[in-house]
Amino acid sequence: MDAVSLVSQLGGFLYTVGSFVVLLSVIVAVHEYGHYIVGRWSGIHAEVFSLGFGPVLMSRVDKRGTRWQVALFPFGGFVKFLGDANAASGMDGDAMRAVEQDPAMLRKTMHGAPLWARAATVAAGPMFNFILSILIFAGVSLSQGRIEDPLTVGSLKALPDQGYSLKPGDEVLAIAGTPTPAFSDGAAWGAFERALPEQPVQDYRVLRDGAEIDVKGPNLRPSLVVAIAPRSAAADAGLRPGDVITAIDGTPVFAFSQLKTRVEAADGAPLALKVWNDGETRDVTLSPRRTDEPTASGGFQSSWRIGVVGGLSFEPATSAISPFKAVAQGATQVWLMIEQSLSGLKHIITGDISTCNLSGPVAIAETSGTMASQGAVDFLWLIAALSTGIGLLNLFPVPVLDGGHLVFFAYEAVTGRTPSERAMRILMTVGLALVLGLMMFSLSNDLLFC
Repeated sequence: MDAVSLVSQLGGFLYTVGSFVVLLSVIVAVHEYGHYIVGRWSGIHAEVFSLGFGPVLMSRVDKRGTRWQVALFPFGGFVKFLGDANAASGMDGDAMRAVEQDPAMLRKTMHGAPLWARAATVAAGPMFNFILSILIFAGVSLSQGRIEDPLTVGSLKALPDQGYSLKPGDEVLAIAGTPTPAFSDGAAWGAFERALPEQPVQDYRVLRDGAEIDVKGPNLRPSLVVAIAPRSAAADAGLRPGDVITAIDGTPVFAFSQLKTRVEAADGAPLALKVWNDGETRDVTLSPRRTDEPTASGGFQSSWRIGVVGGLSFEPATSAISPFKAVAQGATQVWLMIEQSLSGLKHIITGDISTCNLSGPVAIAETSGTMASQGAVDFLWLIAALSTGIGLLNLFPVPVLDGGHLVFFAYEAVTGRTPSERAMRILMTVGLALVLGLMMFSLSNDLLFC
């Protein structure tokens, strides 16, 4: 290995680590701030707000007496409230006995506050994760806008030149004689795309400068790589957004549907791709991999994939959407992710899909590096997706997680008493063992088996 390759690999590694730290720090900070601010609003005093674990790198104490600190290991964080013995909110018996004769101080502790205040403080962490995801998705929607109806060409994407006469500003009325439906009508648009002939050059009927004319344009869904799935065959082979796959095993392809068909038919065998990008061509060899994908019915199906995402042959013109609609779309996206995550977990437990779908920190780090390299929007999307996942995970009814504490609070609400200290210690130990076991299993997926 020469020095240039070594420096390049080191730079890529540092970029991946840096992206992962930023990703995790944002999500953890928002989660813990949810606990902190709702606890403060509820009258519970926070002694420490820590971003990271281990030796403290820097800290300061604010006017309320809370120490804000950044620790060496950025793989989590915690808020330690008055009366807590540790980051998991275990009770500090000595601290509680010291304030039990002072009702005002007792009220400021995590364990002496009313049940509603404790429950709200614990639930706030996951809720803030969901709010972060909604706001990010809403921000992306606001920045990208809504695709205009009727469909209008915003800008053409770089494709091998075949004498196209389609231009930006053209309002697409029909393609290959089939009238163009509203892009917002998903069912009608899907039927429209399936009805189009597989031709490298298609006849477009457009409205240009007030007149309807016929022009030549590229296949609506060319074999163009718009995005790369992290940890996929395409990512490992060095494909990148903007690549156009022009041939597979020597046979020309020009439509994404052809690419998909050839990949699925290969049944995992290596494929030799001819790739065009900005006037230059190169050869790439890769092997499709089995991928479990969610279906519209809520299940999963396993298919051969190389990990590329396609798109239209042009960027459609867009118009602004209202902030209210953007937030609604963000909330819908978060809910859909929660449903798919729960469905995926169910199918893993029942053995319908592979446990390789459980990713650990190494996979998340690699994914963060890949998404960051593809642009700010992709990286923000990953932050939102992972924030939703962490919020959902923390709501699972497992002791040491927020959901476990909420179960304890529910028990207290029903019975009028808290679980015994002995029961709490046992349950916390079991919960910690489950969480650590899941972490080790997911890490083994990253390093050994998947």
